[in-house]
Amino acid sequence: MWKLKIAEGGEGLISVNNFIGRQHWEFDPNAGTPEEHAEIERLRIQFTKNRFSIKQSSDLFMRMQLKKENQCSPIPPAVKLREEDIITGEALITTIKRAISFYSSIQAHDGHWPAESAGPLFFVQPLVMALYITGSLDEVLGPQHKKEIVRYLYNHQNEDGGWGFHIEGHSTMFGSALSYIALRLLGEGPEDGEDKAMERCRNWILDHGGLVAIPSWGKFWVTVLGVYEWRGCNPLPPEFWFLPKFTPIHPGKMLCYCRLVYMPMSYLYGKKFVGPITDLIKSLREELYNQPYDQINWNKARNTIAKEDLYYPHPMIQDMLWGFLYHVGEPFLNCWPFTKLRQKALEIAINHVGYEDENSRYLCIGSVEKVLCLIARWVEDPNSEAYKLHLARIPDYFWLAEDGLKIQSFGCQMWDAAFAIQAILACNVSEEYGPTLWKAHDFLKASQVVENPSGEFKAMYRHICKGSWTFSMHDQGWQVSDCTAEGLKAALLLSKMPSDLVGEKLESERLYDAVNVILSLQSSNGGFPAWEPQNAYSWLEKFNPTEFFEDTLIEREYAECTGSAMQALYLFTKLHPTHRAKEIHHCLSKAINYIENTQNPDGSWYGCWGICYTYGTWFAVEGLTACGKNYHNSPSLRKACQFLLSKQLPDGGWGESYLSSQNKVYILL
Repeated sequence: MWKLKIAEGGEGLISVNNFIGRQHWEFDPNAGTPEEHAEIERLRIQFTKNRFSIKQSSDLFMRMQLKKENQCSPIPPAVKLREEDIITGEALITTIKRAISFYSSIQAHDGHWPAESAGPLFFVQPLVMALYITGSLDEVLGPQHKKEIVRYLYNHQNEDGGWGFHIEGHSTMFGSALSYIALRLLGEGPEDGEDKAMERCRNWILDHGGLVAIPSWGKFWVTVLGVYEWRGCNPLPPEFWFLPKFTPIHPGKMLCYCRLVYMPMSYLYGKKFVGPITDLIKSLREELYNQPYDQINWNKARNTIAKEDLYYPHPMIQDMLWGFLYHVGEPFLNCWPFTKLRQKALEIAINHVGYEDENSRYLCIGSVEKVLCLIARWVEDPNSEAYKLHLARIPDYFWLAEDGLKIQSFGCQMWDAAFAIQAILACNVSEEYGPTLWKAHDFLKASQVVENPSGEFKAMYRHICKGSWTFSMHDQGWQVSDCTAEGLKAALLLSKMPSDLVGEKLESERLYDAVNVILSLQSSNGGFPAWEPQNAYSWLEKFNPTEFFEDTLIEREYAECTGSAMQALYLFTKLHPTHRAKEIHHCLSKAINYIENTQNPDGSWYGCWGICYTYGTWFAVEGLTACGKNYHNSPSLRKACQFLLSKQLPDGGWGESYLSSQNKVYILL
């Protein structure tokens, strides 16, 4: 039986806060009762039966375990109301207490609330590929791991045989090819799977152009695996690291997620690394193409993308750039004496990879980047300590639920805890939930980043992070503006509570450090980016090499991050009115202007970090109201109210489809 482990270390692991916030799953063959085993199997069968209508898992395994461990007091009976009944204060309080009692029952002992943070269908497959390439597949993934990953992939196969970009999406070449390959590497045969699942996927791939039509990111991965050729990829030259730092296209100006993908990718591309060509790899070369492998036109394949994957076609100027680098730049750089330049560029790239590894305790900023860095460190030295440290941190990304074992983007431990604290305190019944708040407060304090990145971090294109909170946990180390703001809000609200109820409040200096991080991130237009100050031109997005991500190359401002920052800073001024008062007042004035200027004509705001217009509008409205704006004195808020009221459903709630994000038009769920 699988068990969720909380705040536990292990061999080869490094932590700066004794692993507070760490969550990982382990299989224990001796754990659980026969009744628990039967219930787990029932939940698995139930998910598979309903998988086409209900795509998301419900974390039922985690809930079973934590409810058993926490031994909380019974949850009050539900309040039953008819439509014509009057809602009494007693009914409201009972319902609130039911919600908090339930939420307290699924809190981890270190104070956070574990939960899945997944959905994209391109996280687990590259990990399987990387472990296969490095020869560590069986070392890292035991039989139960493989069984649950296979379950997960089959559970999220679409009815047409393919896999989507995410679990709710239509079938794409990217999701289908990566999933098929991962299943083959995990031991599935070309004819295996219920209802001929593997055959149906292979037919989908071949019917949509074969593996040559996988988008650029996929071309990279299947090339490294050995099922595609570098000649069919657009260049990723590591020599860009040599450009002067003031150059607009220097990698240091990229969005951190893009930069941390480019680092190991450019290293592997510069080395033209390809994994071992095994019999299975040779078989995949035969299974996934519509023509013999040795007859493929790789130059043409560079820009061949299945229409199902082509959300954002390359502008002509980008194709011209890739064509120049492919036909002129790359041959030039691979001739002596310019090969020495390539070698130096590779050293710079891998040094950046090593720096990020060490400053994130080998977690990296996310799962995509981690897998790339893992394989780069193995290529650098397969016997290195760095590679072993990478392997030890892989379990941090696993998440198990009734649909199987998946890889998360990363955990949302800190993000969820900050909102949980605020929600419980807002209910005015906190005196009954002191133990819950005490544990959450301890987690909050242990999760704040207390040091900047090591060494000359600005030379490594890193920003200050001392005083910040991450999306996940302290060990990961990456500051985020809205996570810091929500963490600061929670800390400030807890500081108003009796210490004998919630524990000692966070020291003022640490609150000041959080304010320092938030203020440092504001852009000249008043908005707040997510991770780092915005320092690049918007026209750089014309060189975005991905075909399925929009606006990924540079950092930008977001309504959500701005709204969170506004709330936190305004609350801070009420409790610490003399600290940097003028700077905060100026910051809030600019932020108000940004929010008001970015409102859509219909009264909404586009949300980038949730779905979508409802989400963005929530943060924008909260930011404005925190700063003294209301329905009567703010035209923006009146328009926002009209927008929200116009989207309310007959049952009184709201719902919005993920397609709103893609189509940039509000779409009902």
